[in-house]
Amino acid sequence: MNTLLLTGDPGLMDAPLTYLILAITIYTSYRTMENHYEKDIFMFNPYTIKRNKEWYRFFSHGLIHADWIHLLFNAYVLFSFGAMVEMAFKLYIFGELLGPIMYLVLYVSGLFMSSLYSYYKHQNNPRYNALGASGAVSSIVFSYILLAPTSGMGLIFIPGVYFPSIIFGLAYLAYSAYMSKKGRDNIGHDAHYWGSVWGFVFPVVMKPILLLSFLNQIRHYFTAIL
Repeated sequence: MNTLLLTGDPGLMDAPLTYLILAITIYTSYRTMENHYEKDIFMFNPYTIKRNKEWYRFFSHGLIHADWIHLLFNAYVLFSFGAMVEMAFKLYIFGELLGPIMYLVLYVSGLFMSSLYSYYKHQNNPRYNALGASGAVSSIVFSYILLAPTSGMGLIFIPGVYFPSIIFGLAYLAYSAYMSKKGRDNIGHDAHYWGSVWGFVFPVVMKPILLLSFLNQIRHYFTAIL
């Protein structure tokens, strides 16, 4: 896998699933922002899942967001990385038929796997709720890091400053683990951490040669700069 394969500007026809996910998520988030009854039905609540067997909540919480800032941030990140990962899956990794299926499985399973730790952690806490697609979006971002570990990646609020995506990814994992242990805010750091891990692991399990490509890209990059 060459980093150059993930460059360019994928359009609607190149990555239809990414744009479909965005459209559905924006619509359902908009519907539920002012409708608290519908939002409660979609919410990730481990206590309710365990007692009422409402397993759909592992997935439905990714379709709603707390507010427009929350929604637009996740939508922007998915738009920035999802189309490139979808196109790479389809054109270079899994093929025209299997690629879109693998991409959709990655996103949907990312919702589940990113929430599994929180489910066991909070299954006896009726007041714990979570919402948003951050876990699945983190999976997409870390699949991108797997495919292009030396490409530039930065922060929205620090324009013009970029690091190799592998460095950014490791810093993000460390930050998420640290903030999860502190537990002083209302952000789902556990979902970010485990969604990220899943986004790296899933493609490697499906196609182990991706790990070799990942390691070779890192080796060539650091050999060139040292």
